[in-house]
Amino acid sequence: MPRSPATRTVPPTSALLTVVGGQLIAAPRAAPEKAVRVRERPPEKAVRVRERPPEKAVRVRERPQETAVRVRERPPHRNPYLRLLATPGARAFTAGNLIARLPMGMLGVSAIIMIAGSRDSYALAGAVTATGLAATAVVAPFTARLVDRYGQARIAVPATALAVLGSLALVLCVRYDAPAWTLFVAYAATATTPNTGGMSRARWAHLHRGDPAALHTANSFEQSADELCFMLGPVLAATLCGALFPEAGTLVGAFLLMTGVLIFAAQRTTEPPPTPRNRTAVSPFRTPGMPALLAVFLATGAVFGALEVVSIAHAGGAILALQAAGSGAAGLVYGSLRPARNVRHRLLLCLAAMTALMSLPLLATAWTASLPVLALCLLLAGAATAPTMVTGMTLIQHATPAGQLNEGMTLSVTALLGGVAAGAATGGWLVEHAGTASGYAAPMGAAALALVTAAAGTALRRRPGVSGGSAR
Repeated sequence: MPRSPATRTVPPTSALLTVVGGQLIAAPRAAPEKAVRVRERPPEKAVRVRERPPEKAVRVRERPQETAVRVRERPPHRNPYLRLLATPGARAFTAGNLIARLPMGMLGVSAIIMIAGSRDSYALAGAVTATGLAATAVVAPFTARLVDRYGQARIAVPATALAVLGSLALVLCVRYDAPAWTLFVAYAATATTPNTGGMSRARWAHLHRGDPAALHTANSFEQSADELCFMLGPVLAATLCGALFPEAGTLVGAFLLMTGVLIFAAQRTTEPPPTPRNRTAVSPFRTPGMPALLAVFLATGAVFGALEVVSIAHAGGAILALQAAGSGAAGLVYGSLRPARNVRHRLLLCLAAMTALMSLPLLATAWTASLPVLALCLLLAGAATAPTMVTGMTLIQHATPAGQLNEGMTLSVTALLGGVAAGAATGGWLVEHAGTASGYAAPMGAAALALVTAAAGTALRRRPGVSGGSAR
């Protein structure tokens, strides 16, 4: 049966045939290759376009990381004091504290000059300033306790304002010839002045807790600052009172005190947190080892008081600046050294050195009347006082609970002031009855007493059954 044309099987078309213009023709063999090439090029371009952005993004992300690593790897300052002041916030509170501390060496001298000049009585002037010193010894520990409990800024500012009002009241009483008893009341009001040096040391202890080397440098810096302020303060006060008017020293001192405390209190980021007092808390005075340390500070204060009175009687007050300069320089050098681990042994060495060096003024006045020789001996004698104070303050910080640092350090300052008063009285008695040359035996004897007291306290702590913590 013949097949229908419609049902005829057509062989499959080869890949080399194509239709062009309605006719079936043979396609060139190179055409498929061109088509393949056209299809392959776009993927290559697309791949290249997609690969470039990741490379750029990686480079952008790597640059900040390299910069950050370089900043962190900068070498620290080799000078320990520059490292100390590089602590965030340290320079601001240090500046304010130094401004507030300078009047500590101004107000007493200014009060004596002002009262003695208007009332023509150094006895009255001395009695008024002694009353203020006694009031400070009583009030200062309570002020420090409030500072620990409620914070430095909350207590220091109103306490300073009250003290400044007392200074202004003293100026008015002297200026308008008020009764003598008003001078005592007005100057006693200045006892609320906070212990600015103690608050600064408390901040260093808070910022560098657990770092004995940094605390050693900080205590040395603070002691040198004390020496500088007590060396420049009296000179500035005498200059102001003599060049302007008798009340100028007190007025400028009160202004600097208020300004410095305001600047210091404004630095809240470095302020130690307040420690609410609980019923079980006891005074740092009852802490094991604290009474012996306070006795050492009492004897050390007697060294300063006796040396001041005897030196003024023998050669005038200007020569004392050399002793303060020697102490300040020694404090800075001492702070740059690596401290010994056993702080109590270090204190004994410092007290032994102070006792030996305090014999130099006595030997100088006994063998020669040369003032340059005495000045050199006083300069050398001052070289041991700052290291002794630095080491003593370090032990006070170790013995005081963390939340009562201001109170503990204020107790040490109170003991020091009591020793200054006792040493001044003893030195004055020796000058009057035995002469100025023999008077230099008083500071040497007080230094020896401090050494014996510290040695006895160290030996007592080593006895079995005696508590008191480590003998660091």
